[in-house]
Amino acid sequence: MPDDHPRAAAPRSEEPPRREHRALPVCAPGSNGLNFVIRGYEELLTRDTVWGEHSHSCGELMWNECGASSAVVGARVWTITPAMGLWMPAGTLHAGTAPAGTRMRAAFFGYRTTSPISDRPVTVEITPLLRLLLDRLDEPELAGRSREVTEAMVLDVLTPAAHELFVHMPKGPLLRPIAEAVRRHPADRRGPTEWAQELGVSARTLARAFSAETGTSFARWVAAVRAQHAIGLLTAGWEVEKVAAEVGYRSASAFGFAFRRTTGLTPGRFRAD
Repeated sequence: MPDDHPRAAAPRSEEPPRREHRALPVCAPGSNGLNFVIRGYEELLTRDTVWGEHSHSCGELMWNECGASSAVVGARVWTITPAMGLWMPAGTLHAGTAPAGTRMRAAFFGYRTTSPISDRPVTVEITPLLRLLLDRLDEPELAGRSREVTEAMVLDVLTPAAHELFVHMPKGPLLRPIAEAVRRHPADRRGPTEWAQELGVSARTLARAFSAETGTSFARWVAAVRAQHAIGLLTAGWEVEKVAAEVGYRSASAFGFAFRRTTGLTPGRFRAD
């Protein structure tokens, strides 16, 4: 006889989603009553996290205690690490991504400090002194004159880094296949001549397109993509020799030279403790 009684379905062991999407508001500069000078924020991400495009009413300095993350402003993709942070001016639209395990830090600059160093996004080297001062501002008992002095010192030492840590992503149909291929496989050794033949254009046309869309040469653009990918591996604990091979260099010394020329720092500055 058929069983007319519905059977209870076996309970499903639902896994938590691996990626979290966060939506934040778009705020105009100074719109939220900035009655503070510098306010800190810290979070350990337990899942891969994506932030949709948003902006803050005050300036923001972003860096990580551990791990590497990305911020996107227009066509530029910035890398944020423990050694290299990013200054985001008030009201600047940006999005971001960070993998699970990233311990992110931020300092928001409020009253009369919305643009203490630049009115555009710039890379900021997180020097030992700057880190020490920012850590001190997070101490709950710091108040009064001591806090004012520490805040003034932060504003004094906060300066743009000598080297920017971003990649300008080309959007045109000619360069998009190259950009996607190199971002997926930084070790791709095809040069302008090979790519020009593959795309059916002259190497000169390709060079002009890269200069017009990215403001730099093909070689320097590839070096920047490789540096960003390498930083992610270095902050995850990879050995320098393995990172060099993964991003397309024949030796650790060649990788180190190209990396220093692009970032201004040695690969060791980004190695995870």
